[in-house]
Amino acid sequence: MGNKVLIVAEQRDGVLKKVAFEMLGVGAELAAALGGGVEAVVLGTDLGSLPDSLAEAGATKVYVADDPALATYSSEGYTQTLAALCERVEPAILLIGATAMGRDLAPRLAARLGVGLASDCTALQIDGERLLATRPIFAGKALAKVKLNGDPQIATLRPNVLAAPEPVTGKTAEVEAIAKAAGESRAKVVQILGAGEGEIDVAEADIIVSGGRGVGGPEGFAPVRSLAKTLRAAVGASRAAVDAGWIEHAHQVGQTGKTVTPNLYIACGISGAIQHLAGMKTSKVIVAVNKDPEAPIFKLANYGIVGDLFEVVPQLEKEFKTLLSE
Repeated sequence: MGNKVLIVAEQRDGVLKKVAFEMLGVGAELAAALGGGVEAVVLGTDLGSLPDSLAEAGATKVYVADDPALATYSSEGYTQTLAALCERVEPAILLIGATAMGRDLAPRLAARLGVGLASDCTALQIDGERLLATRPIFAGKALAKVKLNGDPQIATLRPNVLAAPEPVTGKTAEVEAIAKAAGESRAKVVQILGAGEGEIDVAEADIIVSGGRGVGGPEGFAPVRSLAKTLRAAVGASRAAVDAGWIEHAHQVGQTGKTVTPNLYIACGISGAIQHLAGMKTSKVIVAVNKDPEAPIFKLANYGIVGDLFEVVPQLEKEFKTLLSE
């Protein structure tokens, strides 16, 4: 095997996922320790300037599989194409985001190549000449450090735990077109049911407004959603709200949900259980609204408001609307 690191840059509707850039950052560090470079591969159709974005973020070479058959994610099609690429370029390390797609793709690809997989990693480093991966186990109660036998060494990276590099405008990289691997897929995607119109994925959002047990029920998310709409933000939720069936799991932030790093996180009626804090504590600015002055969330918040969220949140929205209209 060589000394390069290859990252699978996931995109959806022509937009790269944040974790693609985060993997380029850590991939460059790993490649430097091995004496090689970091490369990227992107699959889909009508990919436009995505290779340029990957180059500006540090990729030294970008492989592009642009084919209508890859327009929507296909387990078999993506696995076959990536396996063929790995067998040809022989990367030392292959990184994939621990997203919904990555969690399906990575184990299939590892099985196809006959190697192991370190999943949902929160830290990666080189120990000797091998990858040392850190991953939470037992619902985050402990951390395991693992090394993989076989090459390439495959790991999935948890989104929003590592910083993405600052892009270098105008930086270029070699771009190589690759073909979709031959062979018919036994299954095909016939329809993708996305989130509601205008909804933003919490893992990709710059602003998140979250609701917890304090909203009282599914109808209690109305002021949370209204404020989120005003701020063009994503709607988040605590595990308590999701377990109660008040909102879909896709909105859950925390140890058993999604890890987020927005510029602004507004927690409404969320007490601040350690499992929730683990998923949002790296937010740049945290605002907490809770009627319990002893709620643990206030210890982490940059700004705290003690009061009934059904009175405070509409007032916040009113003030934001005034500021945004100026």
